[in-house]
Amino acid sequence: MKFFLLVYEMNYSLAQVNIAKIIAPLDNPLMADFVDNLDRINALAEASDGFIWRLKEDANNATSITIYNDDFLIVNMSVWKDIDRLFTFTYQTAHLEIFKRRREWFEKMKDMHMALWYVAEDSKPNIADAQERLNYIRVNGDTPFAFTFKKRFSATEALTYLKL
Repeated sequence: MKFFLLVYEMNYSLAQVNIAKIIAPLDNPLMADFVDNLDRINALAEASDGFIWRLKEDANNATSITIYNDDFLIVNMSVWKDIDRLFTFTYQTAHLEIFKRRREWFEKMKDMHMALWYVAEDSKPNIADAQERLNYIRVNGDTPFAFTFKKRFSATEALTYLKL
């Protein structure tokens, strides 16, 4: 019982992953506008209320990080204080103008390409975590283990779900 109480007293943050399949290599002129906006949008995310962390490499982005062993898949992963602040960044900032143009740079994904889940405060998910959540949501749909903005769950629901 002591462990159970400790788990519920922990604080949680919201992790997100989204992947996209590029239509051409990043150095192709077709991708220039996307690449030219990466630093601006990443800086906007980092300055946004509720932002905690994002996956990046030495070049300050994650475009060379591989997921699913596919060099044409790019991954975006970050951690936020809560779902509402992530939603605000995604749909109520300049990020939206780039998001609306996604068909210019990315193929339409057949499989679920994004997932949200809770992580212990100060945790930083890795690519294996992202693939686990994406694989899970692809098979099971929205659950407290992996979900989307359309079907939101609380950290408490996620903890209860994992105990079943």
